[in-house]
Amino acid sequence: MTLFKSLAIPQRTVSTSSLLTLALLLAPAGLAAQDPDEDKAPVDPVAAGAASAAEPSGPRARRTFTPDDFARFAPRSALDMARQVPGFSIREGGGARGLGAADTNVLVNGRRISGKSNGPVDALSRIPTDEVLRVELVDGASLDIGGLTGQVLNVVTRSTGGISGQFRYAPQFRDFGTPARLLDGSVAIAGGGTKDDWTLSISNDSNRLGDEGPELVFDGALDLIDRRAEVRNENLDAFGLSGSWSRVADNGNVLNLTGEVNGFIRRETEISERSGSISPVDRTRIFESGEDEFNFEIGADYQFRFGPGRLKLIGYHRYEDSPTFSIQRTEFADGAPAEESVFTRDADEGETIARAEYAFGALGGDLLLAAEGVRNFLEIASALELREEDGTLVPVPLPGANARVEEDRADLGLTYSRALASGLRLQASGGAEYSQLRQSGPFGLTRGFYRPKGFVALDWKALPRLNLSGRIERSVGQLSFFDFIATVDLDQDRENASNADLVPPQSWVFELEANLGLGALGSLNLRPFYEDISDIVDQIPIANGGQAPGNLPSAERYGVDGDLTLLSDPLGWRGTRLDVGFSFLGSSVSDPLLGTPRELSGNDIVDLSTDIRHDFAGGIWALGGSANWEDNAPVVRLDEVALRTQSFGFVSAFVENKDVSGLTLRANVANLINRKNRFERTVFIDRTAGLAQFSETRERRFGMIFTFEVEGSF
Repeated sequence: MTLFKSLAIPQRTVSTSSLLTLALLLAPAGLAAQDPDEDKAPVDPVAAGAASAAEPSGPRARRTFTPDDFARFAPRSALDMARQVPGFSIREGGGARGLGAADTNVLVNGRRISGKSNGPVDALSRIPTDEVLRVELVDGASLDIGGLTGQVLNVVTRSTGGISGQFRYAPQFRDFGTPARLLDGSVAIAGGGTKDDWTLSISNDSNRLGDEGPELVFDGALDLIDRRAEVRNENLDAFGLSGSWSRVADNGNVLNLTGEVNGFIRRETEISERSGSISPVDRTRIFESGEDEFNFEIGADYQFRFGPGRLKLIGYHRYEDSPTFSIQRTEFADGAPAEESVFTRDADEGETIARAEYAFGALGGDLLLAAEGVRNFLEIASALELREEDGTLVPVPLPGANARVEEDRADLGLTYSRALASGLRLQASGGAEYSQLRQSGPFGLTRGFYRPKGFVALDWKALPRLNLSGRIERSVGQLSFFDFIATVDLDQDRENASNADLVPPQSWVFELEANLGLGALGSLNLRPFYEDISDIVDQIPIANGGQAPGNLPSAERYGVDGDLTLLSDPLGWRGTRLDVGFSFLGSSVSDPLLGTPRELSGNDIVDLSTDIRHDFAGGIWALGGSANWEDNAPVVRLDEVALRTQSFGFVSAFVENKDVSGLTLRANVANLINRKNRFERTVFIDRTAGLAQFSETRERRFGMIFTFEVEGSF
């Protein structure tokens, strides 16, 4: 039952020639796009209904799609269009340090999407198809936006002069054990005039989850000591209101406002019926947990002519309040007093950013000077209690569980971009940041850090249908302030001590992106990378006892991911499209106890997905399906190795009617091959000696999933 896999580092390679051979053999479906045109005139964002004056030379389109290219998919929003662009996957981002480096690959009217939680999926879902003029794949290095490399999707919108919108409702049912999901849906509207546009959306991202199955527990000699029959249910509802407003003045000045307010409610219950030699009495363990989160985000930016260039002023603020609880209760069949533990935590966190960007032409290209100031904080009040026989809750000491962590950071950078030759563009950036971290409480510290950073990126149109992008970057990682503060996991009986000595990790990142257009046959995109990391965050021993997230000297990540779109039309079979996404990843870090190399804790290793869709020619019907498989490394602690995974393959199928009184109706059935949730772990008395205390393994089924979606426009 020991997890020997935890010490293995996978060695996987991907053959580009084999993927191209597969493309030529299978050759299914998709959209046709205009041929790349290096001499295409830059996008005129004002004429397209938006301004992008911060980018004097304008983005150059690799490929351009019009709404007609997506007509057979009956899209309702810009998001539906973006998801059908051949060989392209939206990078959601959201983990950027401040606002400096763009960590998504989507633009709207040549501009970054404002906000952080308000990511590209949310922003594009609020834009109705009537507002989309065209969709372009552009070169990231041609933009004065630090952090963008390779192909970037630019959605160009226009105002229709009225109000339009779309809605979605998606109830879901499972064939056993889980209540129906009846409140999942969204409504989005948009409007504007010749100078401004706005969007507004209300939504509830809802889910009802559950699984059930046996769990077996073995002692260190691998003798069975406990049998458990377990049932778990989880209810999730994330509801929110979000919107944006943009205005382009007659003089070209641009004002953008964004905002959202959200609530998140989660409830989980797990009931475990237990019997075995681990206890002479049969017992029932009940675990409950929940969260009631409230958060909001507001952002504004204003861009205007200033001297020889354009100045953009940006303000952003985010706040979140997240009270959580977990309760573990064990009841005994012989009537003995129940045992109960309660852990509560109230976390308040916020981020405030002020940023200025000044763009101007110089040195045969474009310069962008940026300065940013950031204040982050996290304040946590936690309590661990045990219930006595008389029913009273008695506090249990948990040092370092009540504290406040703050960071003040200043960032200065200069980005330079220019064309070096026909089809070859350069973007280079250099800068540094200074940050001060403060933690209150008995383990509190105040420390300051200076970190240089920057990148060099090249974008080369090597052949008419082949674009190559390369990037070398020195980056600074984002710390999770939760890692500083002591916490308890009652479900798995784990405890992390407080560690105020955490420092931000730093990395050298080497990336290459190759995008090969296969003409009418489709598109292939490959992105190999290598990352050399210092001060990586992993589980480490704490000097005064216990363990906690902390810094290890070095680590590495490497791999390749990509997207392949294949089109059937060139073979005379019209209407079929196949999309394949893949990631083969590896990592290595020296285990702080064993001193031997292993995978980074919980690191993704393999992620394979495929989607196939057939739209019947001249009709309103479509059908298709999807399949995916993932594999990941175990989570390694000083006294434990745990692996949470699933059985091979998740398969679904759908049938769709694109015009039922103007509505799109889709029926989907998922988990056709009965995938199961799996978990196994070994808890050690001494992991260095391989001496196990116990191990456990479980497999839970969650059944088939039936979803009925209704989408419409107005």
